[in-house]
Amino acid sequence: MSASLDAAFAALADPTRRAILTMLLEDDMAVTDVAEPFAMSLAAISKHLGVLAEAGLITRERRGRVIWCKLEPDALRAASVWMQGFGQFDPVDLDAFERFPEVEPAPATDPEAEPVPEPDPEPPTR
Repeated sequence: MSASLDAAFAALADPTRRAILTMLLEDDMAVTDVAEPFAMSLAAISKHLGVLAEAGLITRERRGRVIWCKLEPDALRAASVWMQGFGQFDPVDLDAFERFPEVEPAPATDPEAEPVPEPDPEPPTR
């Protein structure tokens, strides 16, 4: 399992390969379509695809003259399970966080406390 995790994380370490995986989330793509948005050669994209395939994150299939790439989402399951082992905290509930000011009473102000002076506005710079 360690070798497969190493390969998956090594493949994910490159931003180009992460972008390719994001593109493949939508649908299978021909290699030429994968290469289109990148400012690099088709050979360079092919090397990136090779790393992703070696890690098991994608599969490549020849259909006629065209090579198609397909995301293998289950390949990241082991990495995901491994990373969850580091989750020491409960997930943040952003909806509850947004409601907090509505629910939590404002702190009481001390009527005897001195008011905090407002800062002087800065003069305009020229």
